Amino acid sequence: MCVFCDICEHKEDAKIVYENSKVIAFLDIEPISDGHVLVLPKYHADSISKIPEEYLLEVIATARKIVGVFEKEYQHRGYSIMQNGGECCDFGHFHLHVFPRVKDDGFGWTYPKQGGHYTDEIADKLRTYLEKL
Repeated sequence: MCVFCDICEHKEDAKIVYENSKVIAFLDIEPISDGHVLVLPKYHADSISKIPEEYLLEVIATARKIVGVFEKEYQHRGYSIMQNGGECCDFGHFHLHVFPRVKDDGFGWTYPKQGGHYTDEIADKLRTYLEKL
């Protein structure tokens, strides 16, 4: 049972703003700001690494269109795009949050207590793995 798959199949209601054969975009029911949209592929997976590239390209193209609307129609010069994947994907279906921002709107990152490290070793390890792909 996936509520996002149900929305893709029009079994659940949503305020759909855009749709084609590979993606659907609709208003978030708990918006950060007016115009907060979720963009998701019509392919069920919880991680970007599991989604066919043609679906991902369409997700990004749709996010770009939405940002264009924010800039042209709503005169917003700022926006954010966020995504949580894998076990951190709250609905189990990959989706992008795309929402308009204004300067000093109070939205921001919340860093974990431990934080991360900025080291050559981490960069080298990632570079090595990426070069193998």
